[in-house]
Amino acid sequence: MNNTQLEILNLFAREQSEEDLKEIKSLLTTYLADKVVREADKSFDRQQYTTDIFNQWKEEHFRKSFQ
Repeated sequence: MNNTQLEILNLFAREQSEEDLKEIKSLLTTYLADKVVREADKSFDRQQYTTDIFNQWKEEHFRKSFQ
């Protein structure tokens, strides 16, 4: 196991209330979502995507039809 996994296991070694578990899950979810957004922002900055490109993407259909 890596250090993060071990720390999480140590955290849960003590009895937690359902409310605490929900809050911890929410915090982890928020942290991971923020991390994804930061990484996406970095990638978009490297690619030099503009607002115009995003607006164009909103109008496109990326789903392929299966026939």
